Amino acid sequence: MTPAVDVTRPVDLSQGRDAKPPGSFLQRLPDEDWHTLLKIGLHGRTFYRDEVLPMGPETPNIYIIWEGVVRQDRYPLGDAPHIPTITRFRGAGELVGEAALVMPGSTVATRCLTRTVAIPCDARYFTALIERRLPRARHALLCSLEQRNRSDETIYAMAIRPPLERVSRLLAHLATTAGVPDPRDNQQIVITGPGQKDLAAALQLAVSTTENALRTLRHHGVIEARYRQFVIRDIDGLRQFVGA
Repeated sequence: MTPAVDVTRPVDLSQGRDAKPPGSFLQRLPDEDWHTLLKIGLHGRTFYRDEVLPMGPETPNIYIIWEGVVRQDRYPLGDAPHIPTITRFRGAGELVGEAALVMPGSTVATRCLTRTVAIPCDARYFTALIERRLPRARHALLCSLEQRNRSDETIYAMAIRPPLERVSRLLAHLATTAGVPDPRDNQQIVITGPGQKDLAAALQLAVSTTENALRTLRHHGVIEARYRQFVIRDIDGLRQFVGA
């Protein structure tokens, strides 16, 4: 699918990088290296909800997510119906498509769950750049990927934990990495993009099980669920369920 480019609102990449989630690639990247990347012509492109980021042999790109949320799906057992997938959510500050840096042509299905601003770069060019000119950027990338792997283990791989705890843990993670203050009440956090089915797929839970956990959180006044949006009304209350 051809990406849609929003030409009506230029994306200012010179502001806001320091506000990216802690531990993300953009947050770890040294200022000097970021300015170098901007000087060579990196720019943001706007993709709309449900668009797929072009990757693979024909478009060997990596993407740095500037704003928005994407869903990544891998199919280790094949992509036939009803076969389990590996689903992850990635948000602002993260680099996606990293496998192409070491395995040219590698791809993972990456779909935008919201309007998403992403910075594309040819994977081969990016590899050469960080190896020859920006070694600190390479270190920032490796550190961010290692932290992401550890975070994934605690969020997505806890199959032995109760569903309520797992759903709460994922929502708390999304609140930190993809949430924004509610414009009507800045004490609340709004997560836009993932729906109940997305959460269920990511945690490999039945949709009904996920709905039951969300119903419990709503009953306790911790969250409010809307269409493809969750409002975290009490983040401290949500975190209490994480350790349940």
